[in-house]
Amino acid sequence: MKLDLEQFLQPHLAYLAILSMLICGALIVLARFIPRLGGRHDDMNAVQAMHDGLIPRVGGIAIFGALACSMLFAPDIASQSYFQFLVATSLLFMVGLREDVGFHVSPRLRLVAVVATSLIVVVLLEVWLPRIGAPFVDHLLQYWFIGVPFTLLITAGVSNGFNLIDGVNGLASMTAITASVAIALIAHQGGYTAMVTLSMMLAAVTFGFFIVNFPFGLIFLGDAGAYTLGFVLCWFGIAVILNVPGVSPWAILLTLFWPLADTLLAMYRRRRGHKDPMMPDRLHAHQLVMRTIEICFIGRGHRNITNPLTTLVLAPFVVTPQIVAVLLWDNNLAVFLAVLLFLALFFGSFAFLLSAASNYRLRMDVGKIADARN
Repeated sequence: MKLDLEQFLQPHLAYLAILSMLICGALIVLARFIPRLGGRHDDMNAVQAMHDGLIPRVGGIAIFGALACSMLFAPDIASQSYFQFLVATSLLFMVGLREDVGFHVSPRLRLVAVVATSLIVVVLLEVWLPRIGAPFVDHLLQYWFIGVPFTLLITAGVSNGFNLIDGVNGLASMTAITASVAIALIAHQGGYTAMVTLSMMLAAVTFGFFIVNFPFGLIFLGDAGAYTLGFVLCWFGIAVILNVPGVSPWAILLTLFWPLADTLLAMYRRRRGHKDPMMPDRLHAHQLVMRTIEICFIGRGHRNITNPLTTLVLAPFVVTPQIVAVLLWDNNLAVFLAVLLFLALFFGSFAFLLSAASNYRLRMDVGKIADARN
């Protein structure tokens, strides 16, 4: 299908991006006067901390606020279901926001909120993930008692994945923008025009936040923003699978590859180390890349440089699976093989970085012992 740029670059997209950016600006100003908006001191001491100083982590307000306003531009054919979907998503947003403003919400409770919100969407819209591109499993997914729990599991994984990769300036929001555009392009090729509009609106809303967040990190997504982006993108992907018979579900997975791969890596890493799967650590891919840049190239004490640079380094690895998804969107076998290839590359790269870091630490320890003896 020929690409219609007017469909992808409508004037209201600029309005939504500007609105999101202005809300972010207003939140940054308000954070000076409202302590709960200004970040938390325990953020700087958290094991996964990748920033210096107190930064407002309420960017989710801008994301969800601009998304709510996007209702004005939703296609008529999807306006009612889109409204119901955003109402359901507000539950997850509010739970995440409560954590962002300093009222502690445990990781398990946040995960319960994702599952509960997904269940509300299933009930309201009477849909769930209908297939994954494997004939026998696809047959089983038609039964609600199998399809619904599987859908809850997938949406929880993607939502949590975006929260996991939200560690350096721009990474999560960039991933959301490119994933939104990829889903829009796949929907366009499949003739699902309503989703083209909805996905591009999500991209515009996220871009408005991205401008303020990258590269200087003036405001963060927070749990509300990260969970909301992951949740909305996952359900947009499910909507494409439901409405475009020819699309491969593996192509939709590739559009969300980076957060899903990081989630699988975290589960494997913590299970192997006999650790609580909900406990944070400092071994996510972006954290290893950032420390590699610090140790090998720039040095410590320059996080204002190494933090955004990490996003630039990872950008090709985030976008490449999405490009493959758009190009091979209706070739189920080819996209499935691409998923296996990218997973092998992802886990292999992690093992290489971990080994390189261990060897470097060993050399440093040996050097210190030699210096002490001399």
